[in-house]
Amino acid sequence: MFRTALRNVLAHKARLMMTALAVLLGVAFVSGTLVFSDTVGEAVKKASAKSFQDVAVSVQATSDGPPQEENGHRSTALNDKLADRVRALPGVAAVHANVSGRATIADKDNQPIGNDWQNVATNYQPGAGGKDSRYPLVRGRGPASAGEIVLDEGAAAKAGLKVGDSVRFATDGPALHKTLVGIVHSEDPQVTAGGSLALFDAATAQKLFVHPGQYDELVVTAKPGTDEKALTAAVEKLLPKDRATATSGSKLAAEQAKMVEMSNQALSKTLLVFAGIALFVGIFIIANTFTMLISQRSREIALMRAIGASRRQVVRSVLAEAGLLGLVSSVVGFALGTAIAVTMRAVLDANGAGFPDGPLVITPSAVLSALAVGVLVTVLSAWLPSRKAAKIAPVEALNTVDAAPALRGLVVRNTIGAVVTACGVAIMLYVSTLKTAEESGLMTAMAGSALTLTGVIILAPLLSRPLVSLAGKVTTRLFGISGKLAKENALRNPRRTAATASALMIGLTLITGMTVAGLSAQRASDEMSAQGLTADYQVSTANFRGLDPELTKKAAHLPGVSAAVPVRSAAFETDGGYGSLTGTDLSGIGKVADLTFRSGSLAAVHDDGIAVSRSKAEKLGWKTGETHEVGFFTGTEKKEKARIKVAGVYEDNATVGEMFGATALVDPYVIKPLKDEKVLVKTANGPGDGLEKEIRKALGDSPLLKVQDKDDLRKENAGQIDTVLNMMYGLLGMAVIIAVVGVVNTLAMSVFERTREIGMLRAIGLARTGIKQMVRLESVVISLFGAVLGIGVGIFLAWAGGKMTATSLPTYEMLLPWDRLGIFLAIALVVGVLAAAWPARRAARLNMLEAIGAQ
Repeated sequence: MFRTALRNVLAHKARLMMTALAVLLGVAFVSGTLVFSDTVGEAVKKASAKSFQDVAVSVQATSDGPPQEENGHRSTALNDKLADRVRALPGVAAVHANVSGRATIADKDNQPIGNDWQNVATNYQPGAGGKDSRYPLVRGRGPASAGEIVLDEGAAAKAGLKVGDSVRFATDGPALHKTLVGIVHSEDPQVTAGGSLALFDAATAQKLFVHPGQYDELVVTAKPGTDEKALTAAVEKLLPKDRATATSGSKLAAEQAKMVEMSNQALSKTLLVFAGIALFVGIFIIANTFTMLISQRSREIALMRAIGASRRQVVRSVLAEAGLLGLVSSVVGFALGTAIAVTMRAVLDANGAGFPDGPLVITPSAVLSALAVGVLVTVLSAWLPSRKAAKIAPVEALNTVDAAPALRGLVVRNTIGAVVTACGVAIMLYVSTLKTAEESGLMTAMAGSALTLTGVIILAPLLSRPLVSLAGKVTTRLFGISGKLAKENALRNPRRTAATASALMIGLTLITGMTVAGLSAQRASDEMSAQGLTADYQVSTANFRGLDPELTKKAAHLPGVSAAVPVRSAAFETDGGYGSLTGTDLSGIGKVADLTFRSGSLAAVHDDGIAVSRSKAEKLGWKTGETHEVGFFTGTEKKEKARIKVAGVYEDNATVGEMFGATALVDPYVIKPLKDEKVLVKTANGPGDGLEKEIRKALGDSPLLKVQDKDDLRKENAGQIDTVLNMMYGLLGMAVIIAVVGVVNTLAMSVFERTREIGMLRAIGLARTGIKQMVRLESVVISLFGAVLGIGVGIFLAWAGGKMTATSLPTYEMLLPWDRLGIFLAIALVVGVLAAAWPARRAARLNMLEAIGAQ
């Protein structure tokens, strides 16, 4: 039986080619993800370990207890005196005293480079030779005075800077300028993964980030043979209680490796979800192929049964055939996946990912996992067709070989499909009533979506008849007999048509659902970003650290500016839950925000009075005229108690948030240093390029500054959602490609199955062009059937699941992007035409007489 299975694989190479391609692509997706994750993870781990190889103990200033910031600079317990005491300990070879911060570098166009949280800044610490061994110099020298800076080679290249140029950067305020005196190489994972490194001399770094003589970290290097654990304990005894912690280098390396692994797992899981979708789509193609092959080989199977093969042996033969196909496809798929992993890394590096250098890592677990997945999916997909093969009766099959195979009824399938679909729809209707997007609600929505999609797949044969018949009326009217034959061919075997269309339906359901939900959220976010905003500009910072209030005052006195209103906030807790109170200039807020009061008035908001948004007032049960006690969070364990009076309730307004009051009321509870989260600027004559430049100049012209009008705010939101959608389209594109392969496969095998029929059509006068047109139209009808189902189910799932979004976006309403939905239908049409190209050509080239005589 094994030899029979091997012979069948070799005998039907052409017919199995498309099935093998579907398995190959799915396995390539899985193996590419695994190899990419292992390679990048190992490279980052090695880079992390290398950065800690000379670290015996790390002493870090802690942020526990009261805030230790004064005048915008951190105050730490690590100073030169403590560093000297650590150096005096037995076994200590050296102590590096580090100052750490963030510095955002501007390029030639004054645009910031890198991500703020990855833009590392620290002090250069030259050794005996005048160089810092941690940062090998590529060009120039280290910084030696207040006017000098050194950058890593990646940052210098991105900013277009060379030694001798003036570097424009910002730490937490106005733009600063220093001369670039050197360029270094860094293997810090934060820097290599798209960030930047700025180095200053120690005094300058302290002036920028901490106080003179203070540090953020002391890195202890041990002498050979020193016990790391004992040294860590000795260092810990010297530290002030609750102001600093000592951690061994090995523990730090292990913690960082664990963090890298967790981050890597998140990426891997995301990619594997889409790989699973691709393989799930492939299941329909595999099952369809084996069902058709078994139908075509019914005489052969009957002969095997007649000469003594048992049903179990027939099942094993088919499963062995599937296993061989899966194994060969998986091996080739793994090779392709490895190439994809290499390419993916190179592409991401070219786009600024900056992964550390490292060899390609192919682990045994990745190989075995990919092969096991490919073989298992193929075998499981062939299981039902194998059982169908085992049920073929020898005499019946031999006697009816030329008759059309009897089709089983759909009553049981339709009943199961109706139940599953009803359960899924019921769950999604329940989800549409949820008022929260918590994890439990999301899991319920995912379960309901899966059930709904599964139910529609089961019901697809039943749904195919009315939808295909409707499409057939159009094809018949437009293309005559070819269109009618295409419709009849699609309806001839509803199971096959449904399985072929379902592969495309799954991809389009997910794409449509995400498109509708994403664009609806985008529009809601656009409305929220500009809701109630009458200001011409919103000024904020890219690092979310806020603006110095003194700079805001400068902006208010600019010619052409009628109001510059600061916005800052403080969080609090009350009996009804948590809240955020916005502090603002009450005399100017009416000029930059359109406020509509339901009760009370803006004039009543003063002293300890506040205005509350309608939704927040309803949630907390607060009413105008009431006084409530709240506890403000000020950065300490103890909350500051205060009593506030509700002076009015206004319609929800994103500009001022859930409640607002005077800055004098909020300032005592704002975590220091005092900063404006944003500034709303109203101009006398509307926005203009010249005024925007003046505002930037008044605020220090920092690379961190964001001066945005309403259109800029909308574009910023749109860009983020478009990026996510484009990424999803790319990942789901694999599932659509596999679906296209499925259409080609079904049509090619269907042409082979209908060889005699096609010969008869040619004999009675249907031209070659008519044969081609018939096959193409059949492909288009099947593709459009899958597209209509996919788009319909996707819209329903987006509607039901999107209701939860309204909790965070009150302006959320489902938007149907007709242009994109039209593009999806057009894609399905193109898929149908292209998928039929080879099968149609093959059908038209059949020899008429040979086709009529085919068995």
